[in-house]
Amino acid sequence: MAASADPTDPTDGPCAYTPTPGEPAARPVPLPPDPRRTPSRGTVEVMLRTNLGPIPLVLDRVEAPCTVQSFLHLVRHRFYHQTICHRLTAYPTLKVLQCGDPSGTGSGGPGYRYADELPTDLPPAPTDPTGERRVYARGVLAMANAGPDTNGSQFFLVYADSALRPNYSIFGTVAQSGLETLDEVAAGGVAPTPEDPAPVDGAPALTTTIKTTHIRR
Repeated sequence: MAASADPTDPTDGPCAYTPTPGEPAARPVPLPPDPRRTPSRGTVEVMLRTNLGPIPLVLDRVEAPCTVQSFLHLVRHRFYHQTICHRLTAYPTLKVLQCGDPSGTGSGGPGYRYADELPTDLPPAPTDPTGERRVYARGVLAMANAGPDTNGSQFFLVYADSALRPNYSIFGTVAQSGLETLDEVAAGGVAPTPEDPAPVDGAPALTTTIKTTHIRR
């Protein structure tokens, strides 16, 4: 009888999705498929249906094939169903809604990680005299991470031009009706707390729940 595979071994394909036993999945999901030839052409449309309105996404396989492959895998396994978007930022230079953690804590993921697919052609942020930060434009869809090559399930949606170091994989864009939903969330602001009655980073005041997700084409 063959020995069982090491549960910490990455998948065999070029994306090398790697289990994270120390950070188990917030919701059970297998490792993504990792074919020898990762699909790297064209776009895929995905719909996030939220309690505040639709957020259609257009995923770009050319820019981030391994990221798109993982995201579609999570969508197919209903990983994002009935999950909240746990973080809204309203800094002058950082305006994003972050989603993708079924635990709602900001620390949950899919039980695996994979390498960055970083952008190389973003314009410098005019607000940063050092030239280190780049413009993540309104409508960008990108992966959140906890450092280099720690992508999992969490992602962020940019509702206004933001200045970030180019350390976050961009894998698509938000369609117009999705931007309208994001604008509604942003207009509600960040939920106040007793410690911070006027926060610029925290849970959205308008609870934003991804009710369902599906691949449109």
